[in-house]
Amino acid sequence: MKRAFALLLAALLLTLSACGGGQTGGTPEPAQESAGAAGPVELTLWTYPVGGWGSSGTLSSLIAAFNRENPDIRVSAKALTYEQGDADIEQAAADGNLPDLVLEGPERLVANWAARGLMAPLNDLWQEPAAEAVYDSVRVACHDAAGDYYIYPLCMTTHCMAINRDLFEAAGAWQYVDEQTHTWTTDGFIAAVQALHDYGMEEVAAVYCGGQGGDQGTRALVNNLYSGSFTDPDHTRYTVNSPENVRALELLAGMDGIRFDADIVGSGEIEQFVSGKLAMAFCWNVFQEVSQTVSNPDLDFDIFPMAFPTDDGDVNLQGGIWGFGVFDSGDQARTEAAKTFIRFMTGEDSQYTRAVLASTYWPVRDMPDIYANDQLMIEYGAFQQYLGDYYQVTPGWADARTAWWNMLQQVGQGADVAEALAGFEETANEAASSSQ
Repeated sequence: MKRAFALLLAALLLTLSACGGGQTGGTPEPAQESAGAAGPVELTLWTYPVGGWGSSGTLSSLIAAFNRENPDIRVSAKALTYEQGDADIEQAAADGNLPDLVLEGPERLVANWAARGLMAPLNDLWQEPAAEAVYDSVRVACHDAAGDYYIYPLCMTTHCMAINRDLFEAAGAWQYVDEQTHTWTTDGFIAAVQALHDYGMEEVAAVYCGGQGGDQGTRALVNNLYSGSFTDPDHTRYTVNSPENVRALELLAGMDGIRFDADIVGSGEIEQFVSGKLAMAFCWNVFQEVSQTVSNPDLDFDIFPMAFPTDDGDVNLQGGIWGFGVFDSGDQARTEAAKTFIRFMTGEDSQYTRAVLASTYWPVRDMPDIYANDQLMIEYGAFQQYLGDYYQVTPGWADARTAWWNMLQQVGQGADVAEALAGFEETANEAASSSQ
């Protein structure tokens, strides 16, 4: 039944793509009117793969809807990947050819690009009536320490992990899962991994550390096992070097069936999970289930989403927030046109609903009926109650992400865990201090 709902949701994304005519790069049909002798304002939009917003066909459809109501603004789009997107942005910055609009999260828009002076503030958008409906937990992640906003949010989700239910049942590990709440304890996780290893699985799970891709999964795994933390509550410094996190990493490094893999990132782990090589995936969310169900029609096991294991029952899952930012081109007309695009996609309920559905995530304001008849989204929506602090806006975030996977590689190679964590924290906090 769940597979059927995933296919229906995927069909919606395909419909959005088809409506756009499948134009390369998401460029809409030429405008029927002009803005006068100077012609329409030309904008470029680059999007990271935020659900269907990473598809050129879906982009084309969404932009065409905007153009029908705003013929004096012409938008062309480029879909980025997480593997190459950051390099593309950095090259564009070096060339002085940044896009006007970008769709990504606060960790890049606020903590990185805005901190470097690349973004135009969006304070006026946050003073408009529509902004009053945005959840406070989202709002606080969208501005810097000075109170200036550099992202206007579109959608959000809660990242989780997933298990192969068929393998868990066959190995006698299903007993350690709370099927109703999709939670388990640290002791249950340890017992389940051992049961699967005894069943014959040499590789039950992978702590992937080939790069930063999907690192929200490894962070949440380590922090939840023994109630550790990643930053202080005010998001000013990193607090990873703690007895709780040392204990968690020592546990993982010593477990039969858990490997530290420096050859893959989150996407590689997902590939191994859906192929049946691994019994669980730490890099997961609802869009992964939808996309993997469609791209793997021969998938022959039941994917069961799970919260990360905890020692005290207090689950803290990593959240994802995605929204629009405007690179500061120095051209006020283009900046204002970009804000018009943001207002269109995040304002009136019918268009906002369409924009959120294209993401396959959740709105950032109360819209309780948006997935009322979709059992898959209802199942994953239950993880929203476990949403933890959005600490990805801590200064020095880009350097901290690199230091994190480097630290995991060191642990996987047999380094002393406490020393590796101390090295991570020193590097990350130096970056935080230098960027404030």
